[in-house]
Amino acid sequence: MSRASRTRPSGSSAALSEAYDTALLDLDGVVYAGGQAIDHAVDALGTARDGGMHLAYVTNNALRTPAAVAEHLTELGVPTESADVITSAQAVARLVADQLPPGARVLVIGGEGLRVALRERGLEPVESADDDPVAVVQGYGGPDLAWGRFAEAAYAINRGLPWFASNTDLTIPSARGIAPGNGAAVEVVRIATGAEPQVAGKPLPPMHRETVLRTGAERPLVVGDRLDTDIEGAFNGEVDSLLVLTGVADAAQLLAAGPEHRPTYVDADLRGLLTGQPEVTRTGATHGCGGWTASVQGEGLALEGDGDALDGLRALCGAAWSHAGDGSCGLDAGKALARLGL
Repeated sequence: MSRASRTRPSGSSAALSEAYDTALLDLDGVVYAGGQAIDHAVDALGTARDGGMHLAYVTNNALRTPAAVAEHLTELGVPTESADVITSAQAVARLVADQLPPGARVLVIGGEGLRVALRERGLEPVESADDDPVAVVQGYGGPDLAWGRFAEAAYAINRGLPWFASNTDLTIPSARGIAPGNGAAVEVVRIATGAEPQVAGKPLPPMHRETVLRTGAERPLVVGDRLDTDIEGAFNGEVDSLLVLTGVADAAQLLAAGPEHRPTYVDADLRGLLTGQPEVTRTGATHGCGGWTASVQGEGLALEGDGDALDGLRALCGAAWSHAGDGSCGLDAGKALARLGL
């Protein structure tokens, strides 16, 4: 079934860690949140790795260097080399380097990960609009990024300099909840300048290109928690995806997803890598999974049966996506999701 026409999550008789050679894992909201490992992540990743699956970590967070990310993952109990980490800082640095001469001075609005990535591409990071930069690059700078950094970006962009952004995620998961992401900071600069940046991160092609170049994956599976970056990025790259419900996306958003935001598989957390995925069947207008059946009744989604809540959610996805076709499902799913505890 083509990704554009997917009307229900796919099934897999084999464990996903066996069906795919490489997991392209998002970090925030998938492996950890607020610096702490998400429940079951460490054990699940260890088992997948021991079974022969290559684990690569693909993040839109441009703040930290790959070495720092790898060190953090190793401390959490997930042994990782810096070469296993691909960041939007690396993707945007390649995008900039493709358009500027070696040694070009670039105004950096962000953290150390962005500076390191630019230097690796032979570019010179600078801190002020008065340091004669020829471009502006913006990436996530963390909660302590000074407001004055946005002013520096605005000064330079308003002088006509090209503007690049690592990513435009509006939010980022943290231990205390959902916080503003780089996309929110990009909006500040956009409002001050009226300009539009060139963006590298998920779900756009520069990030997919960077990931393919660095991992060499032949049968990749994108694993993420966001529909608008991870899952859409997999859709754009024409590869399969697994959505885990440990971060930004929730069940209601999943049911409303348009074609580009519909994952191949859905699971609660990273333990989903270690199992097969149950098939969602269709009989007429009714979709079934496990002990559940779902259908459209009037202006809402109806759910019957019993069993694993995730199977119920998968059945609901089938009913919702089939009803929506190439659009987004606006049916009321409140009662059905409440019955599942979702």
